[in-house]
Amino acid sequence: MADTTTPTTTAATPTDATRTAAHTGTSGSTGSTGTTGTTGTTVIDDTVVAKVAGIAARDVAGVHSLGTGAARAIGAIRDAIGQRDLAQGVKVEVGEKQVAADIVIVAEYPVALQDVADGVRTGVARALQQIVGMDVAEVNVTVQDVFIPGDEDETPSRVA
Repeated sequence: MADTTTPTTTAATPTDATRTAAHTGTSGSTGSTGTTGTTGTTVIDDTVVAKVAGIAARDVAGVHSLGTGAARAIGAIRDAIGQRDLAQGVKVEVGEKQVAADIVIVAEYPVALQDVADGVRTGVARALQQIVGMDVAEVNVTVQDVFIPGDEDETPSRVA
């Protein structure tokens, strides 16, 4: 008789550097070779999950950039040398079946900040579910700054 137990993997915790999941090939998810009954593991590194979240957050209307002031300064240097960090401003905690994301944004003035934050939450959750294939426990958004178009120095201005 064939063994019907699910393949076991090592327990992943939110602090693990990678996510490991069993894949049976019968659900039609990406990575399937189309062969029914094929088993194996898929490992998606946390940095990939953070990049997916960062790309999705940047696509939301009203988001000027991601990250704190220091991260944006370093990011400008990286951009200048062609080494853009798509995960800048994003922190993810990946478990076996769920992911949580913390995203720091700079919003464009005069957008409604709650609407931008809700858009980031929705876009990031959708991307993580569709691209990474994990359930999203939460997406926390911190509006760190507001960018005012027309500033001569092109730096975001602090809102008191």
